[in-house]
Amino acid sequence: MTPGSFTFSCCKMFSFHTLVAVMDRCCYKQAIKFLCGRNLIFDNCVTVDGTSSKKVCSYQDVLDYLNLTTDNSVFKLTRPVLDHTHQTTIELDLILFAILAVVEKSQTFIPFVWVSTIWNNEYISWDPAQFCGITEVSLPKEMLWKPDLFIYEMVHKDESPHNPFIYISHDGVVTLEDDINVVSTCKMDMHKFPFDTQRCNISIGSAIHSVAEVRIIPFSNSSRATQFSRELMKTQGEWEFLQLAVDTVNLSYNNRQFEQLIYTFTIKRRPLLHVINFLLPILFFLSLDLASYFISDHRGEKLGFKVTVLLAISVLLLILNDILPSMSNRTPLIATYCIVIFALMLLSLLETILVIYLMEIDSQERLKDDGEHARKKGETDDCTAEKERQTRCSCICKVSDGEKEHEMLPVAEEVFVQVNGSVQSREARVLLLILEELKRLQKLLDLHLSPREEGGRFVLWATRINRVFFISYVASVTLFLSLIFNEWNS
Repeated sequence: MTPGSFTFSCCKMFSFHTLVAVMDRCCYKQAIKFLCGRNLIFDNCVTVDGTSSKKVCSYQDVLDYLNLTTDNSVFKLTRPVLDHTHQTTIELDLILFAILAVVEKSQTFIPFVWVSTIWNNEYISWDPAQFCGITEVSLPKEMLWKPDLFIYEMVHKDESPHNPFIYISHDGVVTLEDDINVVSTCKMDMHKFPFDTQRCNISIGSAIHSVAEVRIIPFSNSSRATQFSRELMKTQGEWEFLQLAVDTVNLSYNNRQFEQLIYTFTIKRRPLLHVINFLLPILFFLSLDLASYFISDHRGEKLGFKVTVLLAISVLLLILNDILPSMSNRTPLIATYCIVIFALMLLSLLETILVIYLMEIDSQERLKDDGEHARKKGETDDCTAEKERQTRCSCICKVSDGEKEHEMLPVAEEVFVQVNGSVQSREARVLLLILEELKRLQKLLDLHLSPREEGGRFVLWATRINRVFFISYVASVTLFLSLIFNEWNS
């Protein structure tokens, strides 16, 4: 045997390779080492001098073996089947990572989901034993055919970064995993807002391949998808995730059947924020309106107070208009809640205006009666004063001419006193008239500032209307709140 002779140990050749050469047991040692190092023929080589060379494998060796390059259109132009009658089965798995937003006004549901797509490529296969046990290789996903799956409810293109790679397995299984920020439409039922539960669908299907060409089956059932979503959930916002249901349906279009995989997300709103910011303030304003009945109707503050409370309700209605959608099959209960309370407070305001109007009529009648009474009393006082003046003058004129001067002096002094007394009585009468005017003004002020126990007929009507309306108001509010909260909890 020549110095270059050698023996083979565990010699293994690729079935699809051409035999390099017909070798007897005489060959150069350098050539053997080269062939073993390039993994072209042998797993392990042992030369006659006792040295061994271990095989080194790389992912590129697998791609070279498959002839998988960016220029090879065989792997990416058509559906990867050796026979066109073969059906491509796609296993789809979807897990909910986060609920980013639920916009009621635009009826939009925005989840962040993880999607795994698995299918079989019949052009891909290799023996892992020939490549140092390599079973999977990652490569850019542009190099392979991918199923034309899309989301039917998606309204905006996903701008988030995507996974640029795809996995291929030695048995032809291709796996594509990606994160998707889905902006989808969702038909929401806002009837029980903010105590509502919404169900939003994400329907995934092929755009052009019928069920005879592509089948879509779920990788995880509903319970498993729900469990995984709860474990991997990052954020939910004001929503509580309840369930992720999976269902398969067939869509008929143009005499062709298309298979769809429908994921139904069931979420429930956490209502605490809306209760604190919206429902309770309206209830507090209603309580203030009820308490305003204890304010006197003779004061103008009651009417101004009711108008202020009514304007506050109007501001909250504007906020509600920005939340609720413009179109809805059923009127939201919160809209009914606000409108009915607004209507009750409006009726309360109108009732207050009516009562104040009746009080004003009664006040005018009382003022008219007091004026006539004062005028009659003034005329009576004038007549009495005139009679007293005439009586005093007649007494002075009755003095006889024969009386002595010393007898006249006391009389003159008495007359002067009487005359002075008459002057003083006129000043007193003016003061009395001023006093009467002040009393009349005081009565008018008392009429406006405090009610009389015995008023006129208009005051009596106003009191009865006020009492009956207050009882009806309290009963209506109690009944309405009971019905509306019972409907919310049903």
